[in-house]
Amino acid sequence: MTGSLDYLVVLFGATAGTRGAELGLDEKELVLLLWQVVDLVNGKAGEVHRVLVKPDNLELTELCEEHTGIAPENLTTAQPLDQVLQQLDRSVSNELNIGLGTSFCLCTDGQLHIRQVFHPEASRKNVSLPECFYSFFDLRKEFKKCCPDAPDVHEIDLKVMSDRILNHRFIDPERVNYKFETGTCSKMEIIDDNTVVRARGLPWQSSDQDIARFFRGLNIAKGGAALCLNSQGRRNGEALVRFINSEHRDLALQRHKHHMGNRYIEVYKATGEDFLKIAGGTSNEVAQFLSKENQVIIRMRGLPFVATAEEVVTFFGSSCPLTGGKEGILFVKYPDGRPTGDAFVLFACEEYAQNALKKHKDLLGKRYIELFRSTAAEVQQVLNRYTSTPLIPIAPAPIIPVLPQPFVHSTSMRDCIRLRGLPYAATIEDILEFLGDFTYDIRPQGVHMVLNQQGRPSGDAFIQMNSSDRAFLAAQRCHKRTMKDRYVEVFQCSADEMNFVLMGGILNRNGLSPPPCKLPCLSPSTYAAYPTQAAVIAAEAATLYQQPVFISPRPLQPSTAFYPAAAQFYMNYSAYYPSRPGSPTNLGYLPVPAATTTIPTRSGTIVRMQGLAHNTGVKEILNFFQGYQCPSEECQEFIHDQAGTMYTHSKEWLCI
Repeated sequence: MTGSLDYLVVLFGATAGTRGAELGLDEKELVLLLWQVVDLVNGKAGEVHRVLVKPDNLELTELCEEHTGIAPENLTTAQPLDQVLQQLDRSVSNELNIGLGTSFCLCTDGQLHIRQVFHPEASRKNVSLPECFYSFFDLRKEFKKCCPDAPDVHEIDLKVMSDRILNHRFIDPERVNYKFETGTCSKMEIIDDNTVVRARGLPWQSSDQDIARFFRGLNIAKGGAALCLNSQGRRNGEALVRFINSEHRDLALQRHKHHMGNRYIEVYKATGEDFLKIAGGTSNEVAQFLSKENQVIIRMRGLPFVATAEEVVTFFGSSCPLTGGKEGILFVKYPDGRPTGDAFVLFACEEYAQNALKKHKDLLGKRYIELFRSTAAEVQQVLNRYTSTPLIPIAPAPIIPVLPQPFVHSTSMRDCIRLRGLPYAATIEDILEFLGDFTYDIRPQGVHMVLNQQGRPSGDAFIQMNSSDRAFLAAQRCHKRTMKDRYVEVFQCSADEMNFVLMGGILNRNGLSPPPCKLPCLSPSTYAAYPTQAAVIAAEAATLYQQPVFISPRPLQPSTAFYPAAAQFYMNYSAYYPSRPGSPTNLGYLPVPAATTTIPTRSGTIVRMQGLAHNTGVKEILNFFQGYQCPSEECQEFIHDQAGTMYTHSKEWLCI
């Protein structure tokens, strides 16, 4: 609105709860509405209209009763909000005798009446606000424009401000967005930290439109609602929301613990970097797919790997045609081009999207397809997870350090047993009690609890026995015995098979399945399930590694000493880590023999390989080591030949 304004409609509202600077903070309903028409051309003010509004809950606070003089019994005969708004619209139209060229705009004391009271309550009650509620003048801001040298507006009476700006020219009113606009966000974009909030506690089926409805009255930036996903690619009940400026962000923080349905939503400050991690993208394919604005996005999950675009179009049929046909489909693929079973589709309107969602769990081929509402930010997140992941994803560094282990010979002799299905609270003492008489056949330092990547018990343990015969008997007699209300499976195995299992292989009574690194086809099963961490090494050893060794380097924040230029190795299996070993002697189960000696543990080190073939890749190196302890009869070993040298220190579980 840049032309001259004829009339102002000064609007005031009171809720059943707080007032002043805290108006709307408690989600209380509107109980009183006042308005007055001001003729700016002639400088005259009209009659003040006062109308009660009937809330759904007739309970009033003492503060409300004191300042408004309204009692609960006065509201029983009042009209509800939608009828009061219609009365306001008719009254203003009749009083202004609106004709061609006549213009008016609302004016309020601050932002709270329109943004924090009328729009949120209308959204909760599904009431349509008149057109005039989407633009208004803030009396305090206009006073500052008219009198820039005046003291703080909070210290000036409202009537004084009204009199001073009566001859002021009102242009450029405050705007309220009619609807949320979807869009894309580039990772190169610079976002002000003071415009982003994090909303937590959202229902899992919420969409970006639901988030915009929760923040109704505040202007969210284009594409500024980004739902967060967990490590499995599912929504985790959080969202990052970006507003057009810091003023709207501050108003959004006042909606902390306001309700979305029956759930209260927590609202906290966030940063622009947080938003870019979720909503930012660099893929041209995604940008082209999302370039069609104001489309409804549906996510498909569980597609057959051989599904084609034609089959997807046929699946939805004529009742819900895709925008652009095949162009409205985006298949999610791994970096090597293999399908993930996910796809995103576009629909031109809400009606088509609703018809599409009715096909949730319908069959496509022999598989049922899950359908969910999605967002542009979710498309970016899912594509970023898969397309930016190397072919061989990384197993993260364990939270606890890998403990140096005494030397274990790598041999095919089946003199070990594996315990599977242990209670997570089981200790080495529990295992020794479980084995009973076979405890006497355990080698010194021969009990190995297996920990997962978070340093917690995995439910497995390996026991080294004195002989393969005793291992066989232990597996036969202890199999499916009970430990703390759980039965435990016991298998006979060798040190080689033990190392295979630690590398991700499978050992059961049907035999041994090799770890994924031994299979002919890489199958990344846990892409982006965990954040990639830097591999920290000794500073003097960092110079041994050159940049071409690494794949997909990314910049990381330096900590102490690290591989140059974010050097990272990627493996396509989940590694396990052995705990500090135990035995009946060092736990007090058996007396320690006088002649018993153990090989002392040594600190870890780096293995350097020279003379590799020019076409050797990371996969071949990983297969070479296989996660085993380095086999040797001594604590150190030198292997020399014409092609190269490998220097190995203490016998430890290798973690590359």
